[in-house]
Amino acid sequence: MPPLPKKKVSKARKRRRRMHLSVATPHIAPCEQCRSPKLPHHACPVCGTYRGRDVIDIGQKKPESSTS
Repeated sequence: MPPLPKKKVSKARKRRRRMHLSVATPHIAPCEQCRSPKLPHHACPVCGTYRGRDVIDIGQKKPESSTS
């Protein structure tokens, strides 16, 4: 049989131990081209640039399908 705890762990002690498991807010960096907020090391969702280069073509529109 495995060893069992001798005493009950209090709520404060348990929460202190798990304090680092909380959800952190994401860091937001401004885009170098359009200054809109974006995640670091990601392409800008507004202008489509990453490190000064165009990597996503934002100007494309999806083709509309005809329903008739």
